[in-house]
Amino acid sequence: MNPDICGYQAPKKADYIMDGMKNMRRNGRKIFLVLALILVIGLAVSIYASYNCLTVREYTYSTEKVSQGLTLVVLSDLHGHEFGKGNEELARKAAQQEPDIILLDGDFLNEDSKDDSVATELICALHEIAPVYYALGNHEITYMRNGHLELVQKIDEAGATCLELKYVDIEIKGQTLRIGGMYDYAFGLDGEDSAEAIDAEAGSFLKEYQDTDCLKIMMSHRPDSFIFGNASSVWKVDLVVSGHDHGGQVVLPVLGGVFGGDQGYFPEYIHGMYQKDQMHIFVSSGLGSYGEILPRINNVPEIVVIHIQSK
Repeated sequence: MNPDICGYQAPKKADYIMDGMKNMRRNGRKIFLVLALILVIGLAVSIYASYNCLTVREYTYSTEKVSQGLTLVVLSDLHGHEFGKGNEELARKAAQQEPDIILLDGDFLNEDSKDDSVATELICALHEIAPVYYALGNHEITYMRNGHLELVQKIDEAGATCLELKYVDIEIKGQTLRIGGMYDYAFGLDGEDSAEAIDAEAGSFLKEYQDTDCLKIMMSHRPDSFIFGNASSVWKVDLVVSGHDHGGQVVLPVLGGVFGGDQGYFPEYIHGMYQKDQMHIFVSSGLGSYGEILPRINNVPEIVVIHIQSK
């Protein structure tokens, strides 16, 4: 039958092609919108988790300077955040680790915090679990410069021992540990970052601090204080515990943390346990952040447990 006789005209091949291209464009837009929605939702979930989903990460440090195992809980960079009312969730999870001592490594408040209640209330809760030692971060130092000179006294009154260019010798399970705290650089700004050019006060402190055969743990809020120049080979510190860089703030798959303070982009010493020369350096990604260009992404807040064991 001739189709023209019945008023029917077969579509041309070009019409099929045009219709197919239109369908492909429509489907392409739908796929793009679906993928964009998935990306936005995934990003929102990642940001939420990076501020609210506490995790516990465990590390081991072996040394000949102890005969019995010890457990440290390390917390840093809370930045005024609260996990449960009064940080009860944070304290509860810290207690579950059964620590021998608890190290608070700075930036628990912000430079413009209205008061120190978040930090001191947490200290009060942690003090019931184990002895607490507190090192100052850059935010505590600026907070005090802004007129809150009573902060160190209030930290001590809450139940922690605040250490800034100070150390204490403590005995746990019949063995002595030396715990120190220092925010300053362990090197001088002489163009070569040499330990020999260190500020006189910091240098005097380190020389006295390292004069012992017992295990030496230094709370140094910035890992930058010991990773540049020859500081890690000159100063006899067994284990440096740091935070400050928030694990890179934004953590990318494969590439890792993006931002690293003095270390620049994609820093080497950002999260975990490292050995540099004769020194071990642990860097925590911390519990929060403040005033950063980007929020924490793919970077959950952490309670760190360091198991010190006999080698």
